Amino acid sequence: MKFAICNELFEGWAFADVCRTIRELGYTGVEVAPFTLAPTVYDITEELREEVRDTAMDLGVEVVGLHWLFAKTEGFSFTSPDAEVRRRTSEYLAELALCSYEMGGRLLVLGSPPARKIPPGVAKADAAQNFVDAVSDATLHITEFRQRLLLEPLGPAETDFMNTADEAEAIREWIDHPSVALHLDVKAMSTESTSIPEVIRQHSNQMVHFHANDPNKRGPGMGDVDFRPIFKALKEVEYRGWVSVEVFDFTPDPVTIARASIDYMRRVWDEIQ
Repeated sequence: MKFAICNELFEGWAFADVCRTIRELGYTGVEVAPFTLAPTVYDITEELREEVRDTAMDLGVEVVGLHWLFAKTEGFSFTSPDAEVRRRTSEYLAELALCSYEMGGRLLVLGSPPARKIPPGVAKADAAQNFVDAVSDATLHITEFRQRLLLEPLGPAETDFMNTADEAEAIREWIDHPSVALHLDVKAMSTESTSIPEVIRQHSNQMVHFHANDPNKRGPGMGDVDFRPIFKALKEVEYRGWVSVEVFDFTPDPVTIARASIDYMRRVWDEIQ
C-alpha cells in the first residue's frame, strides 16, 4: 500500500519542510493543491515547478499530482452555457496538466465543486454535455503531458453535479478517452446509498486514485468510519494506486493528523493481511 498526503494540510509551511516531515512519518507521496504555491496555476513559474519536483525527489517523496484544481480561482465553469467560459476553463485545465508534468506528477483530481456546479437555468442534461465538451477539449494536452484526469464524485452538500460513482462513470464513458478515469473518496462515498466497499468493487476497473478521510472532515481513523472493510475491498480488487490522506479540518495540527492517519492505516492494513 502506497501512502500519500495532500499538502494543503500544512498551511504556511515551506514545501521542503512538508516533504521532509511526511517522509519521516512514512509517507512516500505528496499531492499538491496549486493554490498553496500561487494564486493561479499561471503564476506558478517554470522555476517553481522544477523546484517542487527536485525538492520532493531529493527528500524521497514522489509528487503524485494535483488536486483542488480550481480552488480559490474565479471565472471558470465546465458546465456554463457560455462557450467562452468553457474555453477558458479547458485552457486552464491544460495548463494544470503541464504544471503537474513539470512537477513530476501524473494525476489530476477533478473535484472542484464550484467549477462544475450547474448554473441557474441550465438543465442537467445540458450541463453534462457542456462538461463533457469542456473536458474533451483539454484531453489532447492531458495526454501530451502524460497525465490522467480523474473524475471525482462528490456529495450533494458540495455540488449538484456528478454526485455518485455511477454518475461519474457515465460521464467518463461519454468522454470516452483513455486519459480520463475515476477517483474515489471515502468522505464522498459515505453519502451514497451503496456501501463504500461495494462502490470500490463496482468501479475498480476505472479507479486510479483514492482519498482516505472521514465524513467528519478529519483523517482516517479519526471518525466513525471503519477502514477495515474498505481496505479489504481495495485488497480484493488488487488496487495498486495511492491511498492519499485528504482532510478539511486541520485541528489540532498537521503533524498530529498526518501521524495518526498513517499509523491507523498501517495498523488496519496489517490486520487484514
